[in-house]
Amino acid sequence: MNIKEIEKRRFLLQGQLDEKKTQKERNKLGQFSTPMTLAKSILEHSIPLLDCGEKIRFLDPAFGTGVFYSALLNATGSDSILSAQGFEVDPCYGEAAKELWKETLLNLKILDFTKLSPPKRQSDCFNLIICNPPYVRHHHIESEEKINLRYLSSKACESKISGLAGLYCHFLCLSHPWMQRGGVAAWLIPSEFMDVNYGKAIKQYLLQKVTLIQIHRFDYEDTKFDDALVSSAVVWIRNSLPPPNHKVLFTFGESMHSPNMSRLVNLPCLKDEPKWTRFPSLGIREKAENHCLSDLFEIKRGIATGDNKFFILTKEKTEHYSLPDEFLRPILPSPRYILANEIQADQEGLPILEHQLFLLDCRIPEEVIRAKYPSLWKYLKSGKGTTSERYLCRTRKTWYFQEKRLPAPIICTYLGRKKGGNERAFRFILNSSKAVAPNVYLLLYPRDTLKYYLSRDPNQIRRIWEILNALEPTSILEEGRVYGGGLHKIEPKELGNVNATRIVNAIPSYAKISKETQHSLFE
Repeated sequence: MNIKEIEKRRFLLQGQLDEKKTQKERNKLGQFSTPMTLAKSILEHSIPLLDCGEKIRFLDPAFGTGVFYSALLNATGSDSILSAQGFEVDPCYGEAAKELWKETLLNLKILDFTKLSPPKRQSDCFNLIICNPPYVRHHHIESEEKINLRYLSSKACESKISGLAGLYCHFLCLSHPWMQRGGVAAWLIPSEFMDVNYGKAIKQYLLQKVTLIQIHRFDYEDTKFDDALVSSAVVWIRNSLPPPNHKVLFTFGESMHSPNMSRLVNLPCLKDEPKWTRFPSLGIREKAENHCLSDLFEIKRGIATGDNKFFILTKEKTEHYSLPDEFLRPILPSPRYILANEIQADQEGLPILEHQLFLLDCRIPEEVIRAKYPSLWKYLKSGKGTTSERYLCRTRKTWYFQEKRLPAPIICTYLGRKKGGNERAFRFILNSSKAVAPNVYLLLYPRDTLKYYLSRDPNQIRRIWEILNALEPTSILEEGRVYGGGLHKIEPKELGNVNATRIVNAIPSYAKISKETQHSLFE
């Protein structure tokens, strides 16, 4: 058997099989093939973690065409392998891989790993699991299947798995009973689990059920998959409880063998840290009685209309359809149309922008509209069966009712890229207009204490806005998450965690104002 020749054939086969499927079909099954160079690096990094001289019992529960198996044969040779098991759900790849590897000891079955029962005997378990599990987001998993997956995964890893978890999380959990005691696993998965809420259960498993050896995170500018915009990480674990005083190695960079950065982190510190992507570039978060933005602002996502093309209109369109002014609210365009970080208003409160838009916001019953507003009724009828059937609209009590949002004095973009230097991924925009904002923004509404302070000195909102835009960019980035290609994202709760001590220090006698506010509320 010439493994180099087989690998050449496997590489060509992978390309041919991928071309037979559309991007949509492959996305649905999460089929993103691991580059051979990366597979080799993962295997070379994993094998030394096994006991010296130990024969390998290999498992890949999402086999594909066998890139990890090929890398294993390259790294060790067949003499070091006692057994090799693979599972592949897609017959298109599975049958071709069976033919390709038929002269080796591989036992490849075309089955859905998530529906299989684990081995009952330790001798039938595996001491080396290497896998790039399917990257299928939760909303692509059927409801009934999701319920079953959550039950089985939670049982397997003894941690309650969220309904928002992607399929890769279930593969990680369900593989646990297949691992030999003391065995090693390496998982190539999206790094987002390190920061998002649904990742809490996964992190609990990694900290309590197994020994977390290392997490290597690749530079987010370097997406390891040409056909998937995802920031990747490799997670190494051992199937044993963590030893006393255990430290986890965090590494970062293009190479896991020669990382740009590395840091050992005590296990107890990880239990208290919600954002693991701060490591290794940043250290343990200092515990201090600092104020955060959520102390000063109620932070909400902007309006999700359900169909922007239907509900957000230009002035020309509102006139063309003769829509009543009383049901039109000014709404801000997307950030690319707002070049400055301040929105001025005209005498009527409309934003002074070249790209002016209006939200159709009507909250009266259809029968009233039909009787009193024929032009509006005609327009709404045009959305029946199309816009009215879109997910968000059909889940509302009345399909055209919009979320209640007031204009916010400060808004923040929630998606952005940081291209280097002092460029900021997120922008805080001072909004002096009566315009509401769509859900591409986060809205900052002053809470009672700050509102009371601003009522006494309204001009101070500008000072607060200036401080927000002067905050150290890292202090905001570390609270959000990053995707492949350097796309940063921050959610309302994450923005609320940003340190706001500088703002509080800029407010004279903040503690006194807080007490005055509380007193006035209860008078």
